[in-house]
Amino acid sequence: MAQRRIRIGIDTGGTFTDVVAFDEDSGELVTTKTPSTPSNPADGFINGIEKVLGLMQASGDDITAVCHGTTVATNKLLEGKVEQLGFITTQGYEFMLEIARQAVPDGYGNSYFWVKPPRIVAADHVRTVGGRMDFEGNEIRPFDEESATVAARWFKERGITTIGVCFLHSYAADDHELRMREILRREHPDAIVSISSEVLREYREYERSMTTLVDAAVKPNVSRYVSNIHSRLEGFTGGSGREIPFYIMKSNGGVLSADEVVHQPITTVLSGPAAGALGAALIAQKAGFDKVLTCDGGGTSTDVSVVLDGEPTLTTEGTVGAYPSKIPMIDVVTVGAGGGSIAWVSPEGALKVGPHSAGADPGPLCYGKGGPEGGLPTITDAQLVLGRIPPHLLGGEIPLDVEAARNGIEALADRLGLDFERCATGILEISAWNQANALRQVSVKRGLDVRDFMLTTFGGSGSLLACLLVDILDLAGVVVPQNPGNVSAFGLLTVDVKNDYVQTQVAKQSALDHAAIEKTFTGLTERAAAALDKEGFARSEHQFTRTVDLRYFGQAYEVRVLAPADAPVNDAYAAQVAEAFHDAHNQLYGYDFRSDPTQQVEWVNLRVTGVGPITRPELTRHDPPGWWALADPPHRQVCFDADEGYLPTPIINRTDLMAEVRLTGPAIIEEFGSTVPVHPGFEVRVDEYLNLVITKVATVTAATEDAR
Repeated sequence: MAQRRIRIGIDTGGTFTDVVAFDEDSGELVTTKTPSTPSNPADGFINGIEKVLGLMQASGDDITAVCHGTTVATNKLLEGKVEQLGFITTQGYEFMLEIARQAVPDGYGNSYFWVKPPRIVAADHVRTVGGRMDFEGNEIRPFDEESATVAARWFKERGITTIGVCFLHSYAADDHELRMREILRREHPDAIVSISSEVLREYREYERSMTTLVDAAVKPNVSRYVSNIHSRLEGFTGGSGREIPFYIMKSNGGVLSADEVVHQPITTVLSGPAAGALGAALIAQKAGFDKVLTCDGGGTSTDVSVVLDGEPTLTTEGTVGAYPSKIPMIDVVTVGAGGGSIAWVSPEGALKVGPHSAGADPGPLCYGKGGPEGGLPTITDAQLVLGRIPPHLLGGEIPLDVEAARNGIEALADRLGLDFERCATGILEISAWNQANALRQVSVKRGLDVRDFMLTTFGGSGSLLACLLVDILDLAGVVVPQNPGNVSAFGLLTVDVKNDYVQTQVAKQSALDHAAIEKTFTGLTERAAAALDKEGFARSEHQFTRTVDLRYFGQAYEVRVLAPADAPVNDAYAAQVAEAFHDAHNQLYGYDFRSDPTQQVEWVNLRVTGVGPITRPELTRHDPPGWWALADPPHRQVCFDADEGYLPTPIINRTDLMAEVRLTGPAIIEEFGSTVPVHPGFEVRVDEYLNLVITKVATVTAATEDAR
C-alpha cells in the first residue's frame, strides 16, 4: 500500500480532546473526540491519535505532522498555581511589581475596596543588581558583576530555580541582561531563566517584567509536557527513529515547532482558543460573512472573539488570569460558562452559574459519577432535563443519567422556591447572559455595532445557547459549522508558522528618522527570516507583515496599525501609516485629530511578523439535491420557555440535511459531537458548505441575504 500523508490537529480541552486528521493527498477530513485526562493530558492526546488513525485505517508511519493546541500554560496561570519565582531587576527598582499600575479593572468602577491581585513573586524573592542603561541604549552605569554573582548565589542557596530578569531599558540594549544570564548559568546551572529582552523587547518596565515572569513560570510545565508528548509520539514510528514533526499553537494565530516553544512558552498561553478563532474565521469567510463573532463553548469555559474580513483581531493588552501579558495574542475573552459550569445559590439567595466547573471528572450529575460537591447541577444537566440534548454524548459513547440530573435541579429549585422548569431555564438564561457580556467586551467595547455581526458557534456546547444569544444581543444570525465540536482542532490544520518581533523606537511623526526606522524594520525582518529558516521554510516562501503602534503625543496607550511591508520608509510611507492610525483611532474612540496640526502623532513600537505558509485543507462545496424530503423524524418533548412548557419537537440528524434545505423551529439538530436547539421563531438554511445559517423568521437580515 502506498504511503499516505496525514496531518493531525489535536485540541485538548478541559472535558474533551478534539481530533481532526487531514489526508494531504485525497483531501479527506476525519474528526473525532475522546475524553480529556486532566491528571496527565498526554494520555488523552495519544488516545486521540490512536482513535483517529483507527477510523482512517492508517498507521503512525502515515503521519506527516501533528499540530497541537494546549492548555498547559493557560491552566497553570488561571489556577494561580505558580511555584516559587525569583526576580532580578535594576538596583532601586525592587518595588516595581508592588507599584504595578493604578488602573482599576472593569467592573469595579470607582469602588474603594478593590485590592491589587497577589504579586507573582514574593517581595523577599527580589534581588537587584547595579548598572544602568538609558532609553537609547547608552550605558550610564557599568554592570556590577559582584552584585550579580551575589544575587545568583542567593537564589541557589534557597533552592529557587525559576528566575525572571528585567533590567531598566533592556529593550534598547540587552548587554546587561545577557551578562546576568551568563552569571546565572555559571553560579546556578540548575536555574530556568527568562530575560526580558528575549521575551518582550518593548518599553514599560512593569508589563515587560510581568510578561517575563509569566514566561519563566510556565517554562518547567511546558517543557515537561512537550518532552512527554515527544517521547510518546516515538511509539507511532515503530522504533524506526523517524521523528514526527510536532507543532504547538501560539496565541498570535501561528504555530511553532515544539522544540522552539519550550524556549518561549508564554506564546502558548491562549493556544487552544486561538485555534478555534482561526478555524471559525476561515469557515465564516467561506460562508460569505466578513463581520463575525466567534463563540467556542466547551465543558469548562466559553471563549469569544471578533473576526473582521476573515482575520481575528489581535491585542497586546491581554491578560491570563490575574497576570497581564504584552505578547501578541488573538483578542479572546473567556468566561466560565461551559457545559460543566455549576449552578449554585449565593449567600443572598440568588441563582448563580459558574465560573466553577465540574470538569471531565467527576463531570455533571448526569455523568453518573456523583457530580460536583454538594450535588449541584450544571448547565449540561439543565439542557438534558429540558430535552434540548439527547440522553447521551458522542453518538451514544457516553450515556447520560437523566434521573440524576433531574434530582439535582429539583433540589436546587426547592432551595430557590422556583418550579422545576423555571429553575432549569433560568440556569440557561444566566449562562447566556454571561456569554453575551463576554461578546459585548470584544465588540461593543471596541466600537463595533454587534447588530451587524453573525455569530459562529462551535465547541461541544457552543451552539446550545445560540438562539438565546441572538435574542439578547440582536445579532444578525448564527453560523454553525459542520462538526462544530472539532472546529478548534480543524483550525490547527489551517495555521501558518508565525513569529513576532518588536522593538520600541519612540519618535514624533514630525521628527522621524526614516533611515533609523528602516534599519529597525530590516533587523526585525532578519530575525524573523532566521526563525523561518530554522523551521525549514525556503527563503522564497517567507512572508512578512509590518505593524506600528502609534498614539497622539501625551496619550498613555497606543493603537496598532498595518504598515506597508515592501515600500521604502519616507514621508509618503509615514503619512500612510498615520492616516491608518487616524482611521483606527476614530473607530475605537469616536474621534481623531487628523485635521488638528497641534496634536502630533507619535510612533512607539515597530513590529515585524514572519510567516511560513502551510497547505490548508479545502472546505468542500455541495450542490443542492434535485429533490429532497426529510423522512418523518422522531419527536421528543422539549422545553424552550418555562411559560410555554414542553413542545413536541422533531429530532433531526444533521447528516440528513443537504445544501439549500430550509426548516423552521422548533427543532433539535443532532450530530456526533454537538447539538443545535432551534427555538420557535427561528429558521435554518443549510448553505453550500453544509453550515447551518440560523436567523429569526421575521428578520432575515441584509447580511444573510447577501450571502445567499
